[in-house]
Amino acid sequence: MDPDYIAKSAQIASVLEVSGHPKPGNVHRTQDFHDMVFEDFLISGVVIGDVMRQAAKRGQKANENLEFANIQLGELILEAVAETNKWVANNTNLGIIMMLTPLAAAAAMSDDFFHLRTNFTKIMAFTTPQDAVNLYKAIALADAGGMGEREDLDVTSSQSQIELLENKINMFDILKISADWDLLASELTTSMPVIFETGFPTFKRIQNNYGMNFATVQTFLTILSQFPDTLISRKYGLGKAREVSAQAKDILDKGGILTPEGQKSLKEFDKHLSENKLNPGTTADLTAATIMVAFLSNYPDYVDK
Repeated sequence: MDPDYIAKSAQIASVLEVSGHPKPGNVHRTQDFHDMVFEDFLISGVVIGDVMRQAAKRGQKANENLEFANIQLGELILEAVAETNKWVANNTNLGIIMMLTPLAAAAAMSDDFFHLRTNFTKIMAFTTPQDAVNLYKAIALADAGGMGEREDLDVTSSQSQIELLENKINMFDILKISADWDLLASELTTSMPVIFETGFPTFKRIQNNYGMNFATVQTFLTILSQFPDTLISRKYGLGKAREVSAQAKDILDKGGILTPEGQKSLKEFDKHLSENKLNPGTTADLTAATIMVAFLSNYPDYVDK
């Protein structure tokens, strides 16, 4: 796929995700947080475009010589976070960057959408210890709250970066360690089953019948209903995350955003989550990645125009 198309798909996905309304418990077009606002997320989605284009170009080159480690995924993630920090004051998109960057590189390795997951898996498997170090630096630069702490290889410890290099622990390895309690880490190390098997088919089906906003919100609800949000679970416990997922399922059972009854419940749900500071941020990141995948699937139509 063309790097320019890939970069624009990443930017569009970031902007559409935050624009989803009402996307419960998150910043959206009619709801700000005290420390970050809707426009912050729009800006963040735009300014990562150059890095996503670079990721795609590196993916193309790596595919030609089968040197996937040369993509330097961690460096790209760090660059995207650094660029975001130049424009907005708070961490708005670390998780999105972590998901979209390998997708951008993987998409450029073939024009065939059905190779995307395979390419993605190759890229993650061939990450390096330096990629892991740069990921740690990106997390520190983003000052991401709610990341959790570990006794060994903790992201907040500078000594951990030395240990990653000395013990030859690559980015895939370090994410795998966290995969049992972090859904983003799990997706990145298991070929994105939530995105490709739950999010993507939901988004495409709803988009074809109801349009972008309904597709975004319904996809968000669908993912949240089936997979307890790990940002909520890290901050408030797994029980609370499961409770939020059950509430999302109840709204889907009423039709979600597609029915008047579901829309009423959705607005109440959004208010409840926001008032109690229950932010399904991981679900938002997964939704953004889903939207990018959906746009990548449209590439043949783009080429034909």
